[in-house]
Amino acid sequence: MAIPHENMEYRRLGATGLKVSVLSFGSWVTFDTQMADDPALECMQAAHDAGCNFFDNAEAYAGGKSESIMGRVFRDLGWPRWSYVLTTKLYWGIHGNDPNMRNTLNRKYLMQAIDGSLERLQHEFVDVVYCHRSDPNTPMHETVRAMSDIVASGKALYWGTSEWSADEIRHAIEIADRHHLHAPVTEQSQYNLLERRRVEREYGRLHEETGYGNTIWSPLASGLLSGKYRDGIPDDSRGALAGYEWLRERMSDEAAIAKIERLRPIADRLGCSMAQLAIAWCTLHPMVSTVITGASRASQVRENFGALDVIPQLTEDISAEMVQALK
Repeated sequence: MAIPHENMEYRRLGATGLKVSVLSFGSWVTFDTQMADDPALECMQAAHDAGCNFFDNAEAYAGGKSESIMGRVFRDLGWPRWSYVLTTKLYWGIHGNDPNMRNTLNRKYLMQAIDGSLERLQHEFVDVVYCHRSDPNTPMHETVRAMSDIVASGKALYWGTSEWSADEIRHAIEIADRHHLHAPVTEQSQYNLLERRRVEREYGRLHEETGYGNTIWSPLASGLLSGKYRDGIPDDSRGALAGYEWLRERMSDEAAIAKIERLRPIADRLGCSMAQLAIAWCTLHPMVSTVITGASRASQVRENFGALDVIPQLTEDISAEMVQALK
């Protein structure tokens, strides 16, 4: 087993006893779209060497192919199952336009979708299964009971939410408590220097009252906060991918790029990259259990995890300076 990075911190996942690395690795966009098994293995090994024990996926990523790649990589790496935390997410579906298997959290879909994910991942269980979005067309009690049953069956150890409102999360917890079911324990929402409202405002009281955690995604705002789009969109970046025109348009926003460049002097002063600075900043919020990073090559993983050396340098004054720079 690799020796964890000396600066890696392991935090409780919300109010549970499960410990997750403060920086983690996810497969959104990259697996299958940008890389196949060999580079995926190299990236996961690089993350693991840095002390990462949390690996995130979703049924919808690359139509299930992302889970399949990660499953084969885990098989080839041969790590003990107890040594890592594996997560996936359900909601969007991968079975065409079938009304019961797409954009839903009904019981039929959830009970069949978890089996499909486990088959692709080549695992008997995931540590956390998330509802990838909320579903206003399915009664909340139906979703909560189905997710609780997945946990009770041993196919997942915990369940969580992704991009749910605080009211929806609170409703789910109340139903679970009232009926003695397994309640959700963590959210997975976007959080970065440009997207702060939900985590810092909407979830504030929820976190204080329940200890609800958050495994946040997009700490670099899809790469924008890395500063790499200052001179245009690199050919090997996700902004250049077919189907990501919405992202390309955002990455070409000259006003946003100019604003982000105000962070460069701070990064230079701390002796780090802008990406490392932005990732490190996300770890400061008390609700954040782990920051999910993404990469298309191992060198990028090592660059991102270099943020571990930056975290101790981020005082309250520097954090405030970063926030002020983007106003």
